[in-house]
Amino acid sequence: MEVRIGRRVSRGMIPLLALHTFSEYYRSNSKPPVTAALIAANTLIYLRPSFLHSLLPSIDQVWFNPHLILRHKDLKRFLLSPFYHIGEPHLVYNMLSLLWKGIQLETSMGSFEFASMVASLLAMSQGMTLMLSKSLLLFFDYERPYYSEYAVGFSGVLFAMKVVLNSRSDEYTSVYGVLVPSRYAAWAELILIQMFVPGVSFLGHLGGILAGILYMRLRGNYFGSDPLSVLMRGVGSALNWPVRFLRGLLRLRRGRITGRGTVGGGGGSRRRRVSGGGDNGGFWRCQACTYDNSGYLNVCEMCGTTRDGSGLASMQWGRDLDGLPLDELRRRRIDRFTGRR
Repeated sequence: MEVRIGRRVSRGMIPLLALHTFSEYYRSNSKPPVTAALIAANTLIYLRPSFLHSLLPSIDQVWFNPHLILRHKDLKRFLLSPFYHIGEPHLVYNMLSLLWKGIQLETSMGSFEFASMVASLLAMSQGMTLMLSKSLLLFFDYERPYYSEYAVGFSGVLFAMKVVLNSRSDEYTSVYGVLVPSRYAAWAELILIQMFVPGVSFLGHLGGILAGILYMRLRGNYFGSDPLSVLMRGVGSALNWPVRFLRGLLRLRRGRITGRGTVGGGGGSRRRRVSGGGDNGGFWRCQACTYDNSGYLNVCEMCGTTRDGSGLASMQWGRDLDGLPLDELRRRRIDRFTGRR
């Protein structure tokens, strides 16, 4: 069955990819956003819908070709070629691999760290491939097989991610039916794909493996987060600043009443209290209303109870308050300190 999607005709593999991705994210608790964004970006670039067709360069403009990249200093080929695929099976196979690896890595690392790692691995794998092809030209005169070949696809980054994912694993895994230690799975897959799948880029995959190894070595020698991850966290923090600002404005202050003391255990527990009259440099807590009063006072500022808790002091606020209920005294004290009338 053929289905036209955008400017491409799908033979049913892309709808199956979408269904499988939705199923995996539905079952996943974390639902990593960067992995989903990468899958969506690769798929949209392949489908080339009408609203993106005029913005996206054609595949002829982004083929990874070492000769053209070095000759014209073409960063477009260097950076964009991993996101292009030559056919539906090529795209679907790579995206299924990205889905499996991405969910595990992003869940364990966090989205910012994972995005930083993918960007680093992309640049490093492309650079490794470029360096290998140029070295083969200089030392062995291999111009046509590697230096002048054209390649696209996300598989170089996927090989690097495979190295990172299995770097500390002591288990065994099956690579096309061959049981190998997980940490060597990328090397086994490199050899088997080269033997049985024609037309693949050997240097592109090898560059990805070497990029993964180099990334792990650099992470092992570098303490703390890598600079790119710090930068991305800073951008995310800046974008979230308005939300945090509004949240701070709407946050209600609890356990505090305007005045010179505090009510309850929040602020008073951190102050030095006095229980008698000998030390007037600390704070004492009223036994009636739990207000923390200055050690220089013998009567509670909040409710008028004496310091020893024996009863209400006779105080004048423009009129005699003797005989008023304790709740009324507390209310009037609160009105006094909050400025209400």
